[in-house]
This record gives sequence, C-alpha cells and structure tokens, in this order.
Amino acid sequence: MKKLPFKIALLLTVFFTSFNAFAQDFQGKAYYQSKTTMDMEGIGGPDASPERKKQIAERMKSFLEKEYVLTFNQAESIYKEDEKLAAPGGGRGFGGFGSSFTGGPKYKNVKTKEAITDQEFFGKKFLIVDDLKNLEWKMGTETKQIGQYTCFKATATTTSDAFDFSAFRRPSRGSNEREEGKKEKDSTNSKKKEKDKPEAKEPKIIEVVAWYSPQIPVNQGPDGYWGLPGLILEVNADRTTILCTKIVLNPEEKEEIEKPKKGDEVTQTEYNEIVTKKMKELRELRGGRGGRGGGRRRN
Repeated sequence: MKKLPFKIALLLTVFFTSFNAFAQDFQGKAYYQSKTTMDMEGIGGPDASPERKKQIAERMKSFLEKEYVLTFNQAESIYKEDEKLAAPGGGRGFGGFGSSFTGGPKYKNVKTKEAITDQEFFGKKFLIVDDLKNLEWKMGTETKQIGQYTCFKATATTTSDAFDFSAFRRPSRGSNEREEGKKEKDSTNSKKKEKDKPEAKEPKIIEVVAWYSPQIPVNQGPDGYWGLPGLILEVNADRTTILCTKIVLNPEEKEEIEKPKKGDEVTQTEYNEIVTKKMKELRELRGGRGGRGGGRRRN
C-alpha cells in the first residue's frame, strides 16, 4: 500500500487514538447488499420470447442479488449470507445447477493472513483454504458519504479466482448447428481442444474500486476484500457491487468468530478444477452443445 495522503493520515491518527481505549473487546457487524449483473444476450436461445427471458432473469435474481453480514473484530471476520433473508432453494439461475452450488461462510484473519471458505458442491463439503490475497491499494483523496460515515476511495487491480460459470453456458440453437457442422470437419485433436477451452482461459484482470471509512479503523471488508485503514463499506469490482446498508458497533450480544472446520481441504485452484471437471461431465451427459446423449433441450 502506498504512502497515505496527509489528510487521511491525520484522520487516522485521531481515530486510532480514540479507538484504542476500547479496542480490546471490540466487535462490529456490517450488513451488505451484493448485486451482480450478467450479460443476458443469448439467454434462453434466439427463439426465446420476451416473457421466457423475463422468467429466466427472475429465476437468476436470487443467485445474483444477495444480503450478507460481516461480523468482525480487529483481527478476524466472518462473512456470510443473511440467514433471515436467504430464500429457500435459491440460486437456480444456471439451469438448476446453482441449487447444487452453495456458498458458505468466508473467514479472514488479517494477522495470520488466513482465508477459509466453507463451500458445498453437489452435496459434498469443501474447505477452500488459501493465504489471504493481498491487494496493492492505491490511496486517493476523493471522499463520499455512506450513511453517517465519511469514506475515502482506493483502487486496485486483481485477477478473478472465482469459477467462471459463463464458460459453460449453453449456446444458442444457431450456435449448436454451426458447431455440429464444424465438428464433422474437425479431427479428434481439434475436438479435444474445443472441449478443454474453459481450462485454457486466461485469468481475468479486474479493477476494484473500494470506499473505506477511517471512522471504523479495522483492517476488514466484505467478501475477500481487506487491507485498508478502515472498514470497507463499498466495493465495485467487474460486474459486482457490494454496498453496506447498516453498521452495528459493539452489539450487546457478542458473536464468537469461528473458523469453518468441516469439509475436504482444498485450495481455490484445486476447487475450481473439481468444479470444471464436474461441469464438463454434466454438459456431456445432457448432450452439451447439441451432441449425442441428451438431444436438444426445449426452451
């Protein structure tokens, strides 16, 4: 992280001085709304009616719009979906696949640099364990108000390590027919390359814009974001916006922040490979791109 502008450094000195008096037992909760946009072009195929596309968009909403709670202290945090607002059977946006993909709590420890995510995939539990990803933040002096908190802007670039479901989206009918014509001319090796395309994809570079408040001087934030001299209240990264809507400092009932413990331990890379392999199996089982085995599904 680069040298702090004088204005921010002065504010931090004031806030940290007053904060140290009760920091020993400090805990807070921040409530966030997360919204992700998705390219809807081709959804349902070229012959899908506007009504059909609207139905699919509504079905995807529970997967793309969620509410989360971040419980944090100075060292640890746990970020998880708000159980009161989580819709039963939600996440069926990817042709029903989302119902088999359940994201659990995400634990961060900014002192030990641990990152642990509880993830369930097709009924099997995984613990995604990695070192906490360190972003090279560029500090700015631009400010804005989020609720009662003055926030400063910081930017960074990173690569997306999440699994890219769009690589396995079923193409339109026209694409299927063109693909069939092409396959007749392809060699066995060419077919294999086509099948393996999602794995060969280059990591996507993402620009991250974060807004943090030194008024809450903890090194925490939503999802995997952290590393700024104040709680991160808003994040804009690629197609996702995460916005804090409510903060409770030192709640009467303290909540123990526990590391997720159940599941097979894997790294994020290993987990993505497991998901990729399963997705390929499903695509081939269901006929994939209009091939043998499943026939053409109706829109």
